[in-house]
Amino acid sequence: MKKTKLKHYIGVIALCTVLLASACSNGSNNTAASVETASTDQQTETAAVATTELSMDELVEFDDEDYNIDWSEDSSTKIVFSATSSASVTGAGAAAGEGGLVSITEAGTYVLSGSLNDGQLTVNVPDGTVHLVLNGVELHDNDSAPLYIVEAGKVVMTLQEGTENKLSDGTNYVYADATAEEPNAALYSKADLTINGTGKLTVEGNFNNGINSRDDLKLVSGTIAVKAVDDGVLGKDRVAALEGATLTVEAGGDGVKATNAEEEGKGIIAIGGGTFDITSGNDALQAETSLLVNGGTFSLITGGGSVNGETHVEERGGWGGGQQAAPGTASTATGTDAAATEEESASAKALKAGTDIQVGGGKFEIDSADDSVHSNGNLTIAGGELMLTTGDDGVHADTAVTIAGGKINITKSYEGIEGSVITLAGGETTVTASDDGVNVGGGNDGSSVNGRAGQNTITDGTHMLTITGGTYYVNATGDGLDSNGSIAMSGGTVTVSGPTNAGNGSLDYDGTFEMTGGYLIAAGSSGMVQSTSDTSTQQSVLMTFPQALEAGTMVRLEDSEGNAIATVAPAKTFQSIMISSPDLKQGSTYTIYSGGSSTGTGTNGLYEGGEYTGGTKVVSFEITSAVTWVNESGVTTAQSGMGMGGGRGGMGGGERPMRGQGGQPPADGSVPEAGPQGTTDTGTQAQ
Repeated sequence: MKKTKLKHYIGVIALCTVLLASACSNGSNNTAASVETASTDQQTETAAVATTELSMDELVEFDDEDYNIDWSEDSSTKIVFSATSSASVTGAGAAAGEGGLVSITEAGTYVLSGSLNDGQLTVNVPDGTVHLVLNGVELHDNDSAPLYIVEAGKVVMTLQEGTENKLSDGTNYVYADATAEEPNAALYSKADLTINGTGKLTVEGNFNNGINSRDDLKLVSGTIAVKAVDDGVLGKDRVAALEGATLTVEAGGDGVKATNAEEEGKGIIAIGGGTFDITSGNDALQAETSLLVNGGTFSLITGGGSVNGETHVEERGGWGGGQQAAPGTASTATGTDAAATEEESASAKALKAGTDIQVGGGKFEIDSADDSVHSNGNLTIAGGELMLTTGDDGVHADTAVTIAGGKINITKSYEGIEGSVITLAGGETTVTASDDGVNVGGGNDGSSVNGRAGQNTITDGTHMLTITGGTYYVNATGDGLDSNGSIAMSGGTVTVSGPTNAGNGSLDYDGTFEMTGGYLIAAGSSGMVQSTSDTSTQQSVLMTFPQALEAGTMVRLEDSEGNAIATVAPAKTFQSIMISSPDLKQGSTYTIYSGGSSTGTGTNGLYEGGEYTGGTKVVSFEITSAVTWVNESGVTTAQSGMGMGGGRGGMGGGERPMRGQGGQPPADGSVPEAGPQGTTDTGTQAQ
């Protein structure tokens, strides 16, 4: 089973890039995604962010030696250890010394067996390849690494079929030089190290780390269990794994990490398959530069899980425009203070990289105290199944987030998806967030990889949310879709169950919301409600009810012939609902019903097919322009000046203070109820 390239094991996936003249598509309503031009009509200026497309065979190369598991009695040197701190050597290239010391000084194959209570095996073969066959061996060193690879061209370690092997160290090392810092792991290598075979290896790093390679570490196959007081598995230049590898890590520090940030093309984690069960005090998988996952099964728990996440204070606009802390809590640190706080606290992220993360496959179950997937630069998800539970962000990139495929279920988060530029182009994504569901403009939240901030930045300081395809359900206590810049939607299906308090909105943007295609349903409170922009080419309807409706109350929008435009039952209390569909046409009449039931198939509150019965007619109206604001009396004129872009609707169309423009909350600190409905105007579009 010799192979010369990793691509013999797995195919190279073509992941989306964010330049974006085109994007991966999924579904029937997809068009090319572009962050350079959000609208031909408005020429919205947005950030042009380039991501590096990663492929496994470019990040790491596996040669024939990496797959070699063969050995013979005649051509191998046998090293048999005894529990009395001694060893016997049969063959050339190795020598046994006093105190359980064994040294390998020539290239060749060495078969290790037996046990050693206190001693060390060293490998010192400049430029040569050493093949170590672990054939039922247990090595322990009280005050150093039991296996220390001092120098070699490459070391290939084979876990012999049917054997169990173990390496362990003591709690304190003794160095000849007081300034020495190596070895610092039970298995320590200053050369490229490959582990293959079908046997088992247990590594206990009682002093510091478990496995540490100062060059490349490749896990081809075998069952490896690592327990370490600090980091579990390190490969300075890169850590690479294939589908035959099974790795279990319990680490007080990071689980698996690659640390070389100084040399180009290094500091990489590349995983093509395998099984990974990692419990770590800090990050589970941490790459100083790039992290690529194309397959595998992952169970990752960091920092004790999401229950240990940082307590957040919601940043709420509204009365006076300042941040409104919950009673009895402190304000959220921002700017420099936030960065300082982040650096002082331990990072407990699940997938973390300094420049790029790309996920093209794999099955993930993540419970993280910090972000579940975090890049200090760019992040692309094009495949795989991700179940994310986090004490902070579900998916975060300081620069650009692209979701082009796969299934993502963020079951718990502070903010679901966050980045300076976000492109949603495919796949199925469900977000549950205690603050914003999708937040554009979060950018660098002060996090770093080993204290080093991400290197990718947005040069023009603009932000953009672009939606071209895929299916998304957002359940947010804060804003549903929140952009510090603009939003452009041309395809896909988005359903938002937004906030119940008047200080947030199911949609929140500062620029424009250009709607040209796709399906959008956004329900929530009415105090900060926004519609799409009136320059959109696809029509939208925003209905504000005279009072809040209970969670699960069905809303039906149908045309004059009784055909459904949308049938939806929001998951939380709501007073406003916005519906945008390619089926809405200017000059046509539509009717909104509330209550009732549907025999259709419901997914995240959105029903398809079946029969709708038992509803109460609320209002009928005619669409005459891109955005139609409606209350129970008919088409209403939203007040001018109520926000940017498509305009923030007032308290049901009436006047109210804007964010940051004065107004005071009630003396008791409560959020005011929606005000009276706006004036009825059966033919006038909201200004």
